[in-house]
Amino acid sequence: MNPHPDIVRDFARVSPELLRRAAAFQPAILADVAGRRGALHGRIEALRHRMKLVGSALTVEVRPGDNLMIHAAIALAQPGDVLVIDGKGDRSAALMGTIMMNACRQVGIAGVVIDGAVRDSVEIDEMDFPVFSVGTNPNGPTKLASGRIGHPVSVGGVAVRAGDLVIGDADGVVVVEREKVETLLRAAQKKVEDEAARIEAIRQGHTAASWLDAALRNAGVLEEGETLA
Repeated sequence: MNPHPDIVRDFARVSPELLRRAAAFQPAILADVAGRRGALHGRIEALRHRMKLVGSALTVEVRPGDNLMIHAAIALAQPGDVLVIDGKGDRSAALMGTIMMNACRQVGIAGVVIDGAVRDSVEIDEMDFPVFSVGTNPNGPTKLASGRIGHPVSVGGVAVRAGDLVIGDADGVVVVEREKVETLLRAAQKKVEDEAARIEAIRQGHTAASWLDAALRNAGVLEEGETLA
């Protein structure tokens, strides 16, 4: 048996219950409670702003312009997986289109995040299947080069491991390490409650941030004992 296989078939995933709970939060909330880490570069955007996704990462690494290993990943995927594809940021050819997206939906894949281009954007829009990419290109890919599945990848400047939580909306995509999900969901709930209380205080006329004067003094903008107002 190959001790270093290109395809890793078995790995732990985020539980369905934790995925259900995570879906209640914005990616921005999870990024904040994760220490402002895990947000993919803004070049990776929802194909349409209404698109949202949440699931466990099934990681795929391909050569630029080649989608052979994406086909293999679709064949191996489990319901609730999100294909997270390291396409090297290449936009010279689309790595996926409507045929592959239909296959993804059919096998229960929750969405696609690809550091590369896609095509057939109108049809994908009509499908309402969640796709996050660096853009579109009508040129098709080759199916010739090897790659890897289930290995750690770098997508949008973030390290992603198979089984990590992936969540996306109109703001972008955030990845959370699988082992940290449950703890961060508790922190996310508290942050949502704190933000709701702050918004209510603003509506009552308390618009000034309580921390602002201290932050300005720490930055050297205000002198010790001086206030902004």
